[in-house]
Amino acid sequence: MALSEQFLQEDLHPIDLVEHIAEHHDWEFDRIADDQIAMAVEGQWRTYSITLAWSDYDETLRLICSFEMEPPKDRLPALYHTLNVVNDQCWAGSFTFWEEPQLMVFRYGLILAGGQVASPDQVDTMINAAVLSCERYYPALQLVVWGNRTPEDALQVAIAEAYGRA
Repeated sequence: MALSEQFLQEDLHPIDLVEHIAEHHDWEFDRIADDQIAMAVEGQWRTYSITLAWSDYDETLRLICSFEMEPPKDRLPALYHTLNVVNDQCWAGSFTFWEEPQLMVFRYGLILAGGQVASPDQVDTMINAAVLSCERYYPALQLVVWGNRTPEDALQVAIAEAYGRA
């Protein structure tokens, strides 16, 4: 059964919808406020912290998917260069590094102007796309920061397609 089939065509608040999706996937979550929810989603490389918040002002559902990263100061220029290259490859969302809390962050905003309503499948896809982007680029970021690889060399890991299973 498609995720969208579980919901009647009633107008759910976007964060209520996210809460139902989190329950559907058995993700740990915490409803921080009426307009904000935080959850933990397990990936292959690590557990990602995901926060979604609804803004009535600009009718946007904002997603932040983050994970801790503590790069040495001397590797920050290479990390920032890598993020520029990565963001050129991301059509939906972008990465940034928040130096103060030492977090790598993937951000995306779903604009629902004019009273539009997000479908469950749309929100589920948004969350999964954020996790998949983090999973795709995590090894390359680690190679740049800890393996002293060039961004171009490290990104070959993210670009290469794996076929089959080991």
